[in-house]
Amino acid sequence: MSNLLSINNLRGGYHKREIIRGISLEVTKGDFLGVIGPNGSGKTTFLRLISRVIKPLTGNIRLFGKDITSLELKEFCRQVAFVSQDALSNFSFSVFEIVLMGRIPHLKRLQSETKKDLRIAELALTMTDTLHLKDKMINELSSGERQRVLIARALAQEPVLIFLDEPTAHLDIGHQVQILDLLRKLNRNESLTIVMVLHDLNLAGEYCNRLVLFDDGRVFKEGVPEQVLTYQNIEKVYKTVVVVNKNPINSKPYVLLVSGEK
Repeated sequence: MSNLLSINNLRGGYHKREIIRGISLEVTKGDFLGVIGPNGSGKTTFLRLISRVIKPLTGNIRLFGKDITSLELKEFCRQVAFVSQDALSNFSFSVFEIVLMGRIPHLKRLQSETKKDLRIAELALTMTDTLHLKDKMINELSSGERQRVLIARALAQEPVLIFLDEPTAHLDIGHQVQILDLLRKLNRNESLTIVMVLHDLNLAGEYCNRLVLFDDGRVFKEGVPEQVLTYQNIEKVYKTVVVVNKNPINSKPYVLLVSGEK
């Protein structure tokens, strides 16, 4: 495997206020990388920096060896997709129209979608099991359905790398598993490289092959789930007492909270 994304001494934030403080990280082709950490540790800001939503203060981010700031936006978006938390409920578009928006980086100015674009959008809907929803309005869907449509739109971009910001937020456990099973399938079967922010440590340990634990805008620990999800690391960063056991089915780390009440 080879490095797809290289992040070197990245610093950034908002209005010159530094939130990310000197992060260096490599994302390897085929990774399913989970970004974890407490509220305010910089996870979402990190995603916004590496997806060009905001500009770094210092440092560089290289995609296939090229600084992402040197790439035209359309070229960048043909290779990288970003799925934010569900923000489509107020839009009056059909599901198919939303997914077709993923083809914009591949179109010339004022160019209409071709039969190929329509076919790719339908394939993305099929892959996310949302083809039967194509004619529904996006604001008529459940949160789980909308999240799958957001992923379908990202897949229509035909990216090699996808960033997701808490894709299971506000979903019940059934829809959480459904979304993460889909992402793992895409990672394994379509060789899609994934970088995903998650709050749930057990879901992160279950689905990701690598984790990076943030603390105060810095990388506290990086490695496979067994190396990152130790009770020492979690108690140090989250300031709470936990017990870490092995999942009896697959031996992956499983985090149990310990109540402070006697």
